[in-house]
Amino acid sequence: MNSGSLKSVSPIDGRYFDKTRELSPFFSEMGFMRYKVTVEIEYFIALCGLNISALKNVSAALFPALRNIANDFSEKDALRIKEIELVTNHDVKAVEYFLKEKFSSIDSSLENAKEFIHFGLTSQDINNTAVPMMLRDSMVKVIIPGYENILDILREKANQWKSIPMLARTHGQPASPTLLGKEIFVYVSRLENQLNELKSHPFPGKFGGATGNFNAHYVAFPKENWQLFADNFLQNTLGLQRSFPTTQIDHYDGLARIFDNIARINTLLTDLCVDCWLYISAEYFTQKVQANEVGSSAMPHKVNP
Repeated sequence: MNSGSLKSVSPIDGRYFDKTRELSPFFSEMGFMRYKVTVEIEYFIALCGLNISALKNVSAALFPALRNIANDFSEKDALRIKEIELVTNHDVKAVEYFLKEKFSSIDSSLENAKEFIHFGLTSQDINNTAVPMMLRDSMVKVIIPGYENILDILREKANQWKSIPMLARTHGQPASPTLLGKEIFVYVSRLENQLNELKSHPFPGKFGGATGNFNAHYVAFPKENWQLFADNFLQNTLGLQRSFPTTQIDHYDGLARIFDNIARINTLLTDLCVDCWLYISAEYFTQKVQANEVGSSAMPHKVNP
């Protein structure tokens, strides 16, 4: 814990930040800014591939430098966006103005082209793509590996304890005997099923202008197939599945499905914790005492599960 966490509103980034710090790059405000910057830059680059005369002079040689704005996104950059937001009072518009500053510093040929950074879009085109990208990356890099680590430990324990008999309980009462390994394997099976389902979910994103119809895009450039552009942009560039048709915002059904899956996994892990608590209470398991750790303010010899 650092001094900043002592002033946190929530225990998630305060007392328990050591448990959640791996998620900070994805779900912090700075992380959200970085993903919004990424979407805006990739959209601009994708527009450069269309028949738009104002973008004809933008050299593809500049694309790596543009992408580095997101790749090298720093706390200084995030603070600059917050400064701009104090004036705009709008988070996505602040990102757009920040990028215009950055584009001007990269090359003079971008001076006029930078007006296409947010061309025809509404804020939710950025937010409803940034959020599923944040969720997807956190799942791939942190959340699913965390669940898989638990699964590996449970498999190991189930095999290690497969021959250890124990008295089972139903309704809290002594029942027919069972094997400790088998009881642990119940959780292996449950977690495998839920984890396989979690891995199968696509990550949906909305992209279609102010009301989902690309009105401004078709008025400005009627010969472009903007629906096809959006499908390709989300799938091939952002790695998302485009929701269609939509209103101004995404349906959120896809995100709800993912969150419900995560809730089921966390519920079964809570079941595991409760069972282990009961095994400790019944003295099937014995807890290890950690040096200098206090289990109770009044009974320091006590170890709480």
